[in-house]
Amino acid sequence: MKNRSVGFRRGVWVAVIVVLFAAMILGTKVVTGDAIAATVAKEFNASEYGKTQFPIVKDLIIAQAHDLPTVATAIVADPAKAATTYGVVEGTSFPVFSVKFTGVAGPVDAAGIMPVTVPGVPSSITVRVQMGPAISGTVLRDATGTIHFPQFVNQIQYQDAGSALTNELKTQVLSSINAADLAGKTVTIVGAFQLVNPASFLITPVQVEAK
Repeated sequence: MKNRSVGFRRGVWVAVIVVLFAAMILGTKVVTGDAIAATVAKEFNASEYGKTQFPIVKDLIIAQAHDLPTVATAIVADPAKAATTYGVVEGTSFPVFSVKFTGVAGPVDAAGIMPVTVPGVPSSITVRVQMGPAISGTVLRDATGTIHFPQFVNQIQYQDAGSALTNELKTQVLSSINAADLAGKTVTIVGAFQLVNPASFLITPVQVEAK
């Protein structure tokens, strides 16, 4: 009886092990190399991003641009309301405004900043345009309201996207313009600025025409 009891218990354990092994096989998913590759995010190519996205961003800024005198007057009257009416707010950043204007260009300084006198803009506001080679800020990334942080893997990619757009601005637009030659000329500019200093608008241009 004892041997029969031992044999019975062994048989039960063997049966349990067989069932568990079968369950493991049925529950195992075979993952191919292609499937693994598909789950790995593609490496972000900032240069390629800039080349493909800058023309889109440029067109959107031009399409969304409001007359600068109108925006400037609204900002003087009520910055918060102006931001809601004319601006784009990305996250917790200062609002960004897409604008267009015609004025008389002044001499570009050593930092590549060109002052522009724009009729209709309140006298308390200085209008300056970044002509390069150094371009600061991420207004091109933030101006349209279509590029958001969750579209990227991390903060580094998000920052690189802004830099890539700026680099393409310099290549596709500003490289063909000699800012020093614009002094005293009437210029028509479309661009964007972030409202950091209500008394001084630093505009990043996407289109510059001179007469």
